[in-house]
Amino acid sequence: MKITKIETLWFEAVPEAEWRKTHPNSRQAAPNNLWVRIHADDSLVGLGETYYLPGAVASVIHDVYAPLLIGRDPLDIENHWNNLFALVNFCGFAGAEMRALSAIDLALWDLAGQHLGQPIYNLLGGRTRDRIPLYNTCVDSGKYRDLSDFMNGRAGTLAEDLLRQGIRAMKIWPFDQFGPTLAGPEKFRQPVVVWGATTAAGVLGHSLTNEELKRGVSVVEDIRRAVGDRMDIAIEGHSRWDLPTAIRIARALELYGIMWLEEIMPPDNVEAYVRLKTATRIPICQSERVFTRFGFRPWIEKHAADIIMPDLSWGGGLTEGRKIASLADTYYLPVTCHDTIGPVALWAAVHFMLHIPNALIMETVRGYIDGWYNEVITDRIPISEGHLSLPKKPGLGTRLQDNLTSRPGAQVKITTEETLRRW
Repeated sequence: MKITKIETLWFEAVPEAEWRKTHPNSRQAAPNNLWVRIHADDSLVGLGETYYLPGAVASVIHDVYAPLLIGRDPLDIENHWNNLFALVNFCGFAGAEMRALSAIDLALWDLAGQHLGQPIYNLLGGRTRDRIPLYNTCVDSGKYRDLSDFMNGRAGTLAEDLLRQGIRAMKIWPFDQFGPTLAGPEKFRQPVVVWGATTAAGVLGHSLTNEELKRGVSVVEDIRRAVGDRMDIAIEGHSRWDLPTAIRIARALELYGIMWLEEIMPPDNVEAYVRLKTATRIPICQSERVFTRFGFRPWIEKHAADIIMPDLSWGGGLTEGRKIASLADTYYLPVTCHDTIGPVALWAAVHFMLHIPNALIMETVRGYIDGWYNEVITDRIPISEGHLSLPKKPGLGTRLQDNLTSRPGAQVKITTEETLRRW
């Protein structure tokens, strides 16, 4: 078996006014995603996915990686990972290069599973469990107004609704509203719309008043009043606060049994998190903005995090993800997996979480699973009683819908052996 063709697909955004006519409550998600399909000479096709700057990622795949893949055996996954990483690491690996490598890696595992007639979790070494609990990241999408609810005094009602669906954990970010944004010095806290939605990105905040702190905590109090301890609550920080403010937030939340505090500061200074950990009893989660095992190593070895959260579609794919999980397991640390990316990444992550021994819980967005994910892939991921599982299908177990490449705005590029000869 050899690789004969590499195909990428992404979508141009439609004018926002046109989008709102048919999707009044959802941002344009698809234009941020890139899908890659790796074709083999036995007619099998492996599928991968990543998120952010899809045009740049597609260029890396076709201009940099394709010559090291076309004509080679797709089953040599470890060798492919090392080759591609060594090439781009020559000039610095993070960013579009790692996203491209991650998407390719997922596609290679899917292709291998199809070729061998086994689900990816069996190729990884089999299952440790047959299902994994999920939590809901509370964003607005489709019929769900989860972000609007917790930001506008309805956090308790939101928690009750999630429990009715069997979801027993949720992630919120009640302190973002008080941090500086990207709007510039004259509009210090004005929300900024990027990619059709208010962005969670912002510059570092250095002040939080007592009143603002109480307002943020009140969101958590509302959940506890409504549902008690039946709901686990994770706090997302989106890297918006400095160390003293992060400590104030953590200490103010300690009475409420918080599941974890995630990236309350930027992940650029591990020592700052070491100091934060000594100042609070709340578990610290380090998440998707750290790429590869090399990035996670100081967090684990310096005891800067309690929970490790890689993103397989950003930080190295399944090949690297299992090494991160093994490193965490060596220090008896649990692993959760990042989503909010796309449907293919979610399926890959669930294979990973069913396999690794130290899996804790899986991130989901119910508005995506019930919404735009169903416009992309052929299968809906099984969910029952707040848990994700997978069918016993070869590879990932799903594929892109047949008409996806012919939809308006589709940007398709293909590299073949003939293309490389013309170079």
